[in-house]
Amino acid sequence: MVARRDTPERADLVLQALQRRGLGEIVTPHRAPLVSLERVHSPRYLHFLRSAWSEWTALAPGNAGKDAYPSNWPIRTMRSDIEPDSFMGRLGLYSMDSATPLTNGTWNAAKTGADCAINAAHALRLGERGSFALTRPPGHHAGFDFFGGDCYLNNAALAAQHLLDDGLKRVAILDLDYHHGNGTQGIFYNRGDVLCVSIHADPRGDYPYFVGHADETGDGDGQGHNMNLPLAQGSNAQAWLAALETACIRLGMFAPEALVVALGVNTAASEPGGGFGLQGADFLRVGERIAWLGLPTAFVFEGGQAGSEIGINTVNVLEGFETAA
Repeated sequence: MVARRDTPERADLVLQALQRRGLGEIVTPHRAPLVSLERVHSPRYLHFLRSAWSEWTALAPGNAGKDAYPSNWPIRTMRSDIEPDSFMGRLGLYSMDSATPLTNGTWNAAKTGADCAINAAHALRLGERGSFALTRPPGHHAGFDFFGGDCYLNNAALAAQHLLDDGLKRVAILDLDYHHGNGTQGIFYNRGDVLCVSIHADPRGDYPYFVGHADETGDGDGQGHNMNLPLAQGSNAQAWLAALETACIRLGMFAPEALVVALGVNTAASEPGGGFGLQGADFLRVGERIAWLGLPTAFVFEGGQAGSEIGINTVNVLEGFETAA
């Protein structure tokens, strides 16, 4: 079992590590229009997220001091095309688990994270070789019309879609988080303009449990444009780095015009459960290997919770990318 509670301190630790090493300029993002989010998420889902806290607190006087959690879901044989009038019904319709709350500030935090990701993508179009979106909450579990895994808006997908909307024809997403980015896969599963590659824990033993297997390769126009590299629990850094090499070879074959990296560092040995055993120097190697792809690259922050090392490991990836020849 892996705890998935997200905390704002994670972003603070990464920011501190960035400032100590002086890697690049730190900027506040410009706000992205809602229509940019609608390129990835359904309008009715976005409307729910924006209004959910107001609806929840209007239900009962005591709700202002409580987070809202779902309790019912439209599973197999049930309909999801009709939106319930009940708030609790809609809460279940738009969620994938019971561990991700809606709370005061959820929309503002998620929207600001989405703004960061879109701005990071746009920086590549302005000529930057690399950019980094330091966002909390994360995003790769959020789907077209659902939240979960502490994710509400899919930052990596929004970054990739912005690059396409700004004129690129082929974009790739490389997901390095310990957990499978089910939301990202689902958003692009039927499309041929985005290649999604993910290295993650085997879902038979880890969240999100029901998706992320190696035989999920895309459908329709997206056939062959999804690659999952699940690793068994207890796999070591050598196995993970070998999977990274396989991923990079596939990325090279796709020949994208830009790359979005969903950067989770919960693969570290210092993570609860040991991740995949990666040490600090391994994260430098990760950044270097990504740099060798020779692509404009936007990194989007995802998971990790191992104290101050989350900052060190995250910035090691960025430094490896920045300093690679």
